[in-house]
Amino acid sequence: MTKSETFVFEALPQNVEELKSLPEASLSTPYQAAALTVLSLCRFEDNQQEAVDMLNFLRGPQPLSNYDVQFLSDRLTGKGYKPFSFFHGAKPENGYTPMLPYQITVFDGPYSFQEDGYAKMMISSSGADSPREIKLREKPSSGEWFLWENYLLADIRIPQADDPWV
Repeated sequence: MTKSETFVFEALPQNVEELKSLPEASLSTPYQAAALTVLSLCRFEDNQQEAVDMLNFLRGPQPLSNYDVQFLSDRLTGKGYKPFSFFHGAKPENGYTPMLPYQITVFDGPYSFQEDGYAKMMISSSGADSPREIKLREKPSSGEWFLWENYLLADIRIPQADDPWV
């Protein structure tokens, strides 16, 4: 049986200080770390440095490499709608504009906890046919869960307003 957790946010954090002020920033579950990763990715198109700072907080002792930042830039430049597709109410028809307050549901699956110290969480994108995966790693000394691998940014359906075939 899968477990899911839905997180509700009144606003999206604009910088790492705002991210750290959220209760989920305790990172005590992989669900929390996964949800905060999406919030951080939403900032990338408007302010890459703020997004990288937030993601580095979520990565704990292993910050993003230059390659990681370039990968994010390749996946998100001109496609800043991708992370918004994970919020409730966002869909191609409304340009991936989420309902307010922001809500995101993170769930596990049959293979989520197969590897000791790691968790593979799933998040559904309204622009994709199957859920996307995000891998988190536990730091045993603190019990915190950190972002390890992000598989959230593969292409999705473009916003309807941008689709010449609609």
